[in-house]
Amino acid sequence: MQQRGRSRYNAVKAESGQRRKLIRGWIIAGAAVLAAAALVLVLVNLGGSDQVSVNTLPCRADQSVTVFGDGILYYDGVSVHAVSGSGSIRWSFAVGANASFAVSSDHVVLWSGSQLFILDKNGNPTYNEDMLSEVQLARVGSRYCAVVIGTDTEPELLVKTMDGTQVDSETEAFSGMLLLDVGFYGENDQYMWSLALDVYGVAINTVLNTFQVSKMNNGVQNLGEYLAYKVLYEDGRLRVFTTQQMYTYDYKAVQDTSRTELVFGWQIIDYSIPDSAKAAHMLLATTSQLTGSMEITELRVLTDTTDRRFSLPASCVGAALSGSTIYAFSGSEVYYTPVTGTRFSSQTVTLPGGQAVTGLVGITDGGRAIVTSGSGVYAVKLPD
Repeated sequence: MQQRGRSRYNAVKAESGQRRKLIRGWIIAGAAVLAAAALVLVLVNLGGSDQVSVNTLPCRADQSVTVFGDGILYYDGVSVHAVSGSGSIRWSFAVGANASFAVSSDHVVLWSGSQLFILDKNGNPTYNEDMLSEVQLARVGSRYCAVVIGTDTEPELLVKTMDGTQVDSETEAFSGMLLLDVGFYGENDQYMWSLALDVYGVAINTVLNTFQVSKMNNGVQNLGEYLAYKVLYEDGRLRVFTTQQMYTYDYKAVQDTSRTELVFGWQIIDYSIPDSAKAAHMLLATTSQLTGSMEITELRVLTDTTDRRFSLPASCVGAALSGSTIYAFSGSEVYYTPVTGTRFSSQTVTLPGGQAVTGLVGITDGGRAIVTSGSGVYAVKLPD
């Protein structure tokens, strides 16, 4: 009996030991699972740095907010301020009341009344002078600044270097015309285009002029009654958008009729020239959807001879290009796709206080979209 009891005791003891080993194994396995889960959470959190982040910018939507490099410029009624994408003020420049400004990639031109200022990208003035009459408009490139003075229908176009040295002037080409816009093009900004509206002719006519800086008018084209509103330069060609057609010209304004594109009902809203290509991607939206509340549902991209159409997943308040990627913003989402893509991906955009995005200013060189919500302005990091 004693032996049998001892054997039973030993069996129970052995069974208990096996049970403890089994439980210990369960505990170790469970700990391994928890550790793996914790590692996954850590990795997910580390990957979260690529998620959309939002910075509040110190300006209002009605303060002429303009993309400048990897940040913005805005005008508060007294001074122009340069702000980084993170929201810090880099520099400020006092220009006075009723001022306007224009930018290139590395310069700023400001004017108020007859006073003209040229600044470098760090806010340092390279020129400051009172013009002979009120400045109508000014544009700046990488080497030159174009300034339009005089009366509305007898304007004078002046071309200056960044230190204010005058290298050219033109009045004859614009006599009796309203000068709408000017810009520089060419590898070294050695050429200039202008758009002017003939207001005294038998019929309304928009005129394109091209110039070689410091030389002479080297080309002219009558664009007809349809208003021309955008000119861009890519791969040795000028693309001129009217409300009816996109025309293509060489640097002397000689037309390439094979590159004419019907764009009636569409309006160009952005363009980009990726570093790896010379041809521009030109982004258009339907004109009827760009008025009022901006409910964009259809987009179009022209690239050289390729014409692509896109339907957005939802109504959007703005769209733009960054490199070869299209980005479009709805109230709470950003949709994006390559220009060669067929489907949009999306990511949620959460503004402070849960506000909805109501507008898109543009995209910075640093990969941030400048959006508005009511009067607020925000920098949103774009998804890759």
